[in-house]
Amino acid sequence: MPAPQPLPLPVQPPALLLAAGRGERMRPLTDHCPKPLLAVQGRPLLAWHLEALAQAGVGQVVINTAWLGAQISACFGNVFGSEAAPGKREQLSIFYSHEGQDFGHALETAGGIARALAHLGPLFWLAAGDVYAPDFRFDAAAAQQFAASSALAHLWLVPNPAHHRQGDFGLSPDGLALNLPTDAPQPRYTYSTIALLKRELFAQPWCAIAPGNPEGEAAPLGPLLRRAMDAGRVTAEVYSGRWTDVGTPERLATLNLPLHPPQNLTLQRPGNAPSAL
Repeated sequence: MPAPQPLPLPVQPPALLLAAGRGERMRPLTDHCPKPLLAVQGRPLLAWHLEALAQAGVGQVVINTAWLGAQISACFGNVFGSEAAPGKREQLSIFYSHEGQDFGHALETAGGIARALAHLGPLFWLAAGDVYAPDFRFDAAAAQQFAASSALAHLWLVPNPAHHRQGDFGLSPDGLALNLPTDAPQPRYTYSTIALLKRELFAQPWCAIAPGNPEGEAAPLGPLLRRAMDAGRVTAEVYSGRWTDVGTPERLATLNLPLHPPQNLTLQRPGNAPSAL
C-alpha cells in the first residue's frame, strides 16, 4: 500500500455531536426534555462536550437532533462561548442537522453522520451527546496524527462498565481495533462513543448510504466500523478518565451527587435563529 498522503485540515477539524435519540430508558425525564439537556453538575450534559471542544480550539460543530430538537437549538443557538482563561473567550460555531424536522425520525449514527457530512470536511471528531467524559481532551495532535495515517477511524475505548461487561472491540498491541469473534479469548473494551472519523468511511465499500442521505436512511455505525476493522483500517486507544454513559435515571442521579459544587456555564448567542442543514 502506498504511503498515505496527509489530509489537508486546519489545526482542529470540526466535530459532530450526536443528540437525536429519544432516551427511552431515561423516561419520564426525557418526556419533555431531550436527554442531552439533562443537567449534570449544574450544566446541560451536552455543554460539557461543547466546552471541551471550544477550549481545544475546534471552531465548528454540527449537532444532529430529532426528539425535541428545537429545545437543543434554542438552548445553544449559533455560537457557544467558553471562558478559557481570564479575558480570553473561545467561541464555537454551531450548525444543526434537524433529522426529526426533515424526516420525522432519527437516522441512527451512520445515517446521521451521512446526512451531516457536507458540513464536516475530510475528517472530524465524533462524540455522543449523552456521554459524560469531563476529562477527555479533543487533542489537536491526535487529529493531525490521524490525518496522516491510513486509518478510517480512531476510537477511544474504555474499560467495560457494569452494564456492558461483554465490551465491544478488542485492541491489538500495535493499536488496531479488533472485530473479535464471540468466542475469542482476548479482552474487549467498550467503545466510548468518542472518535475521529474520515469522510471516506461513509462511501463504498464501507457504506452504501447515498451522499447526503437524501432518503433519510437510518443506519448504525457498528457495521461500518467492523468492516473497516477487518481491513486493518481502524485504530484505537484506551481512555482512562472519568466516563459515564448516562443511560438511566440512576446513573444521572449518581453523577449529580453533591461531591463537587455546581459549575456555572456561560453561553453567548447572537439574536438570529440557529442554522439548519
